[in-house]
Parts: sequence; structure tokens; C-alpha cells
Amino acid sequence: MAHLLMVESWVGSMSRLLPRAVREAGHEFSFLTRDLHHYLRSAPEGTAHPLLGARHVLTADTNDARTLPDEAERLHRALGFDGVITSCDYYLPAAARIAERLGLPGPAAVAVENACRKDATRRILADAGVPGPRFAVCADWAATAEAARELGYPLVLKPVDLCAGMFVRRVDDERELAAAHRALSGFPVNARGLRRVPDVLLEELLTGPEVSVETVSHGGTGHVVGITDKSIGGAPAFIETGHMYPAALAPADADAARRTALDAITALGLDDVVTHTEIRLTPDGPRLVEVNPRPAGNRISELIRHVTGIDLAAACVDVALGRAPDLRPRDTGLRSAAIGFLVPDVTGTLEAVEGAERVRAEQGVLEVRLPEPGTAVRAADSNNDYLGHVMAADATGPGARARVEDLLGRLRPRVVAA
Repeated sequence: MAHLLMVESWVGSMSRLLPRAVREAGHEFSFLTRDLHHYLRSAPEGTAHPLLGARHVLTADTNDARTLPDEAERLHRALGFDGVITSCDYYLPAAARIAERLGLPGPAAVAVENACRKDATRRILADAGVPGPRFAVCADWAATAEAARELGYPLVLKPVDLCAGMFVRRVDDERELAAAHRALSGFPVNARGLRRVPDVLLEELLTGPEVSVETVSHGGTGHVVGITDKSIGGAPAFIETGHMYPAALAPADADAARRTALDAITALGLDDVVTHTEIRLTPDGPRLVEVNPRPAGNRISELIRHVTGIDLAAACVDVALGRAPDLRPRDTGLRSAAIGFLVPDVTGTLEAVEGAERVRAEQGVLEVRLPEPGTAVRAADSNNDYLGHVMAADATGPGARARVEDLLGRLRPRVVAA
């Protein structure tokens, strides 16, 4: 039995999947946080709170990169850890630095830091010849406006160190660029109290279907588990409205996406890590969108498990312990699985979601997650603002996406506008 140090966590699905994977493998974990109150909310889906499975709940300033490795080393001497994990993007570099300090398995900290910084990723992959959009990294508004004129509209403005699509915006002219830049500048600290880097990333707008390539790297070898498709809405924001696994792609497109993802992981120097790499299949070939050195969120990892039996949360635990993960697919009886999200377009209070019970009773439905009446609703501008989701499967072929879209269409949220 191994003992893992879990440094912070999301409060979404992976915050439950990682503790489950630790327990099912016969291991245990201690949880390290700077703010336990962030997690003290009702357990989702009527289940036990995931932190109830922790051997210890520890506190330290996880936002202090200078002192955190020292504190982790002190805890390690007392408690003994065999690996370090996290399910929160903002603490992936910290977990990697701690593992390095403690001499434990895991990816190189510099590789994780570069993958978590979108500007560093762009520069490294451009130097390595991995195809991506034309881009510019801009320190202030003057540099942003000048770079936009050189690149030419339409463009995408991105923060270099946020996630979940926060403040990522399409801009078609300088007026829209100024508004997007101003909005981002008004958000100097992320949701975990970490001060953001003020630089912005400008990229040419890529067109074509977007997919994600789910990979596991261990011992210098990258293994592609599969490819997931995604639908995007909420313009000018880029909100993920749904996913299906496996993506319905032509063999040539699938091969190109796999090759691009592995090239990107190699260029960044990522190993002993589960990776979620997003790619646009443009008319000119695949273009790298971003590399995330952690398992896919938005329940994608569960779509894969339902279809293949491969558990990416368990693989994340294995590689954190320096062990080869079990990536053998198994026949689950399903050929595709998809998820679709309810994306609210008004701000207010939820009265009800009509049609929910009928949808739950439909054949092939895997999950229906909807909030209770009285829940505060915000018009979505990122992947943090979903109202709920439906997940369904197809036992015969790639019909799961159509099935989910049909089921979502039967749900009618009633929101009293603020």
C-alpha cells in the first residue's frame, strides 16, 4: 500500500475520481490545502465527501512557491509519501516541484510549468516545429494592439495562466480586442488566490473540428489512449458544450492528431504523466491548441472508461508512483459515449428543469446531473458555468452524440432572470 500526498484539488468530477482511484488501488492519501473551507460544501450527487477518505487533512500555504517544498519535506519526514498528485491545474507545477524535492516519481517540474503556461508552450512548440497558430505574447495594451494589427483579425485573446476557457475570447476588431483585454485585466487573481501573470496571448483564429488526444506517458514512452471530439459554443467565448468518445474521424485525421499530440508532449519533455492535448483539425492540417499535463476534465475520463474500461484517474495514480499503468482496453459492451452540457444564457435563479425525470428513465442514459431548484444561475462565459449535464452511450456504434443532443433538447430549464 502506498501513501500519496494530494496537493489541493478541484471540486468537480476529478476531485472524486482521483480519491476513488487511490482507494480502489489499495492506497491512501493525505490532503494538503491552504483553505479547507473551499471544500466544505455538500458532497456532490449525494455521495460521501471525497475528503472523508483522506488519511490526514493538512494545512500549509500552497500558494507560496518558496516555502511549500520545505513544508512538504517536513511532512514527508513525519508521514512518508510515495508520490504526489493533484487534480487542480493551478497546483500541477507545485506538485511536480514537491515530487522533485522529495525524490519521488513524476514529470519534470520545468516541463509541467511550461505546459501550464500557454505562452511558454507556444514558444517551445514553435521552436520544435509542432504546428500551431501564428501568435504573439503581449505585456500590455499597447503591445497587444500593435500585435493584433500585425497578425490580422479575427484573433483569439487568451490569458497565459487560466483554465476552463476563462476570458478566452474571439475578437474581430480593435474595439472587441480592447473590451476583452480590459475584462481580463480586471481579473488579477485567480480563483485560488494566486496572482496571475499579466501577459496575454494573441493567436490567429483556427477553424475546423476540435478534438482532444488523451495520452499516458511512462518510462519515456507515450501511449495514446484515444481521441475525443468536442463541440464549442457561447461565442465570442469558447465554451465546451459537449464531447464524444471516440471521435468520429477519418483514419488520416486521427493519425495526424495522434502524431501531433505525441510530438508536442515530446517537445515539452513531459513523461510519467497523463496528458490531455487539444488540437484543431484545420483545412491546412492539425494545429495544436494547448497541452494539459493532467487527465481530461468535463467527464471525458469517464466517457473513456465507459467505452474502453481504461481508467485515466487510476493511470494518474500509477505514474505518480512510478508504476506502469494498465492501459489494456476491455469490452464494456459500449461503442461510444457522449456528454452534453446545459449552458445557461441568462442570470437568475433556477425554478425547475422540466423533463428531467423522463430523461433519466431513457435507455442508454449513464448520468443526469442537474442542480436543485433555488440554485443561483449565471449566464455562461466559461466552462465553469454549466447548469448540468447528460451522459449517454451507444452499444452499437458512434451514435452517442446524437442521443445526448436529443436528450438535452428534452430538458427545459426555467430560470427567473435577475
